Amino acid sequence: MDQHDPYGDGFAVVLISAPALAGAAAQAVRQAGGRVMRSIDWPGVAEEIGRQAGRPLLLIDTHGAPAAAMEVALARIDAVATALDLSVVVSLPVEDIDLVAAMLLGPRVAMLCDASELEFVAALAVAGATNSGATMLHSHVHEGESERLRQLNAEVARIAEVLARLSTHGDDDRRGGGVSDRHQSFHAATARVQPGDAELIRRMIRARRLRDGFFGSGLFEEPAWDMLLDLYAAHLEGTRVSVSSLCIAAAVAPTTALRWIGKMTEAGLFARQPDPVDRRRAFMVLTERALEGMRAYLAAMRRLGTL
Repeated sequence: MDQHDPYGDGFAVVLISAPALAGAAAQAVRQAGGRVMRSIDWPGVAEEIGRQAGRPLLLIDTHGAPAAAMEVALARIDAVATALDLSVVVSLPVEDIDLVAAMLLGPRVAMLCDASELEFVAALAVAGATNSGATMLHSHVHEGESERLRQLNAEVARIAEVLARLSTHGDDDRRGGGVSDRHQSFHAATARVQPGDAELIRRMIRARRLRDGFFGSGLFEEPAWDMLLDLYAAHLEGTRVSVSSLCIAAAVAPTTALRWIGKMTEAGLFARQPDPVDRRRAFMVLTERALEGMRAYLAAMRRLGTL
C-alpha cells in the first residue's frame, strides 16, 4: 500500500471531540476496523474541518463539548458533510439531542445517544463500510475543490453569526420555554378531521402504554407507530414536538428512537421543521403524505366499527 495513501489500514476517520475523550474514541475506531487520520478539538473545527484529503468518515463526540463552540461547529460540520457527501457518526448525551438534530439530522448521519461500547463500535463499522466505496474513488481533493470548500466555510461562518444574532435578539414572547419544552403551540390545518380525533389518538397512546404496566416494558416496542400517533395528535392539537420529545414518545432507547426518526424521514413521513426563533432546536412534523395516511386509517377504522 502506498505510504501516502490516506486510506490504507482501514477506513479513515476525522474525529471531533474534547481532547480527554479522543483516546477512547480512537480505540473504538480501531476496533471497528478504521483509523483516525485527524483529531480536532471543538474550538478548532471552524478552521480545520474539511482540510483533510479524501472523503473520510466524520466521528463527532459531543460529550463535554463547550456549548458556545459546539453550535457554530455543528453548522460548519453540516456544511462540509453535505458538500462532500460524507457519512457522519455522532455520539451524544440526551441533553444534546435537540441541538444535534437541529443541525445534523439526515440520511447519512447515525446518532448514538449514550450508546454502549458495542453499539458504538458496530455503528462505526457499518458507517465505515458504507463510506469506504466513496473514499476509494476519491482519495484526494482537487485544488479547485479545496478552494470551493474554503469559500463555503467562510460563507457558513457568516451565516452562523447572523443566525446567532437573530436567535439572541428574537421576540422573547414567542420563545415559550427552553429546549426541554414538551410542545409549543402553532396553527395547524384540521381539514377532514372529525371532532374528538385528538382525544381519540391520545387514548390510543395511553392504551399502548397501559400494556407495559401489566406485562413489563420492552415487549411491545413499535416506535414508528408510537411516533406517528404522537405527531398526529400534536398536529390535531395545534402543537409542535421537539426531537427529544419525540424520542420519549417512541418509548424505546434514545438511539433506537433517533434511528427510527431517520428512517421515517427518509420514507417521506416525517419532516424536520426548524424553530424560526431558535436555531438550536428543530421540531418534527408529519408530511402531508403521512397526514393523509392517518386520516384514511381513522376513517377505515370507523368503517370497521372499531372506533
